[in-house]
Amino acid sequence: MKLELILGGARSGKSRLAEQRAVDSGLPVTVIATAEAGDEEMAERIRRHRADRPAAWQTVEAPLTLAAALRREAAPERCVIVDCLTLWLANLMAGAEALPPAASAEALPRFRQQRDALLATLPTLPGQVILVANEVGLGLVPETPLGRLFRDEAGRLNQAVAALCPRVTFVAAGLPLVMKGSPTVS
Repeated sequence: MKLELILGGARSGKSRLAEQRAVDSGLPVTVIATAEAGDEEMAERIRRHRADRPAAWQTVEAPLTLAAALRREAAPERCVIVDCLTLWLANLMAGAEALPPAASAEALPRFRQQRDALLATLPTLPGQVILVANEVGLGLVPETPLGRLFRDEAGRLNQAVAALCPRVTFVAAGLPLVMKGSPTVS
């Protein structure tokens, strides 16, 4: 199994790098998309991402049950891209706005169950798996308790996933910086 986490800010080039890694693998590719088209702007982003991918690539939508989708799609001679963990986290945190300001996302049963399932599943997967996530902790401290909770949970998730991945790459301005593991793809 080859497992890589690619982190970066918005429009940093992280999805493009994940797609290039998939092409370079020479394997059939499945993209597990976590976004939901909640409005026209997001629907357009989804259309653009699909149009940019090779036609032979399969797309599977998994806005909530990511671990189950990975168990179904990962295979020894397949490359799977998850794009992206941050949108998946946002989907799982629906309902967090009702939590008291000092509460943690641990109070959300679906969040806890799906996060724990993902972290347990990742080390067991065959094939090549490339996970894309936003690094949201480099900017200003969010004004709202919900914004801070999301930022904190995204940071915790990225740390937990990075600990499981032999390679972690940070992308800024389209330039990859290998933070963990070999800089070359084998």
